[in-house]
Amino acid sequence: MLEIPGLKRPRPWAWERWALAAVPLLFLAVVLAAPAVRLMVEGGSADLWAPWQDPYLRGRLWWSLAQAAITCGLVLLIGLPMGWVLARLEFPGRGLLLRGLMLPFVVPTLVAAMGVLALMGPRGLLAQWGGPDLQGTPWLLLFGNLFFNLCVVVRAAVDALSQVSAARVAAARTLGATPWRAFWRVEWPASAPWLASALCLVFLYCFSGFGLALVLGGQAYATVEVEIYTLVAHELQLGQASVLSVWMLLLTGAVALGYAAVERRLATPARADGVLRRPAQGVWQWSAVMAVVGVWMLICAAPLIAIAHGAIFSGADAWGVLWEDDTLLALYNTVRFSLLALVLATVLGVAHALAARRVLWLRTLVFLPFIVSPVMVAFGLLLLYPEASGSFGVLVAAYALLAYPFVAKSVASRLDSLPAHYLEAARSLGASPWRCFWRVTLPLLAPALRRGMAFAAATAVGEFAVSLFLSRPEWATLTTLIYQHLGKPGAANLGAAQVLACVLMALALLAFVLIEWPGEEGDARA
Repeated sequence: MLEIPGLKRPRPWAWERWALAAVPLLFLAVVLAAPAVRLMVEGGSADLWAPWQDPYLRGRLWWSLAQAAITCGLVLLIGLPMGWVLARLEFPGRGLLLRGLMLPFVVPTLVAAMGVLALMGPRGLLAQWGGPDLQGTPWLLLFGNLFFNLCVVVRAAVDALSQVSAARVAAARTLGATPWRAFWRVEWPASAPWLASALCLVFLYCFSGFGLALVLGGQAYATVEVEIYTLVAHELQLGQASVLSVWMLLLTGAVALGYAAVERRLATPARADGVLRRPAQGVWQWSAVMAVVGVWMLICAAPLIAIAHGAIFSGADAWGVLWEDDTLLALYNTVRFSLLALVLATVLGVAHALAARRVLWLRTLVFLPFIVSPVMVAFGLLLLYPEASGSFGVLVAAYALLAYPFVAKSVASRLDSLPAHYLEAARSLGASPWRCFWRVTLPLLAPALRRGMAFAAATAVGEFAVSLFLSRPEWATLTTLIYQHLGKPGAANLGAAQVLACVLMALALLAFVLIEWPGEEGDARA
């Protein structure tokens, strides 16, 4: 490196980095690691192989694995062609469609489950139009998984295909390869690591998901997460629930290791010669565009339209739930829990991303809240802090734990692309680390920070598992209130639940749009 006389070189930021790291590490230790260890200790006192020896529990474990694997196959089969069309063709509304693909993830899981029921359940639009009632079949849960995870693979496919070398594709075509052969020989090998990373996330989301499985799985197709909740909340079988939790930790940890290995392969500079998008032309290309729009309407938009339709035509009595005291209290709790969790998640996420910029093991720790499901987080907190498990502080901390990885991952990805010489120049001119952060780093991070905060806010607004496990009656949120109405018989309660679901969906969308718009196209989840 060329040395300029009189120019002061910046010193390493060792102590600043570890001071920043201490905040998220301490938080993870208290809110995640210690409860997880408590779960393992509780499970270690019982027979670890008992779930595999019990036919009923073994069936739950195999079904949890199977539905996650089937979902991965479905999202790859549908999402890869959609991603190719969006990556290669330019057409009016393409940017809007890319944003619309993120709509299912912004919507809370409980609202997504109710949307699937409103579309395909016993009183859904499909049954009203003479179609089959899918209640009691595995298709409800599989469709819910597809609704919630298709965007992950589509976004990964778009990002991966944008990194494919245009020179290699052109060379293949010049040598006589058909578009189909060029895809399999050039584009697919370059995209496979990105898609493998996305599929690992999809598997984790489906395997450790709770809200969709609880509402859509029923008794016959309940997953291990639902079984853990049932054992704790209804049967008080803490030992058996702990053993199942240990197995879930082991299985999700194995998948997460694979995800981390794939992610490490993707940490390479973007290609400068990516394939340019071309305007859609001809019958086949426009047919492909219309097919993408049609699939989006069927999988992503139809459940939300169905739930809005059910709420609108539910009658005046159902809409009266909006003015009940329980609803106003739940709305107040949802807003304040989400705001406080968002503030805490932002602080933790930024600190973690800055501290882990060049420390690989520290960077991988941000994925721990994805590995340990919300049910296990809540169960571990219940076991470790029984006296404080329903307290206000524990609830906000649990909300922030599940939300802050979105901030950390988004900010970390942006930090990787920042030019190092900007910061070095500021430090060489005598700027303190704090001044460098406020005047140089933060303005450059602002779009990624907004995007991460938007996903964190949507996650906090729709949090269900932690609220169901830990909240007291006075801490009831919109998600727990909706679940209470769903558990009561009668069309009036179903209508009230649909109305409240629309309110929750609007609240999540409002939080997302206010923070993220206008923002860059991207996905903090993938």
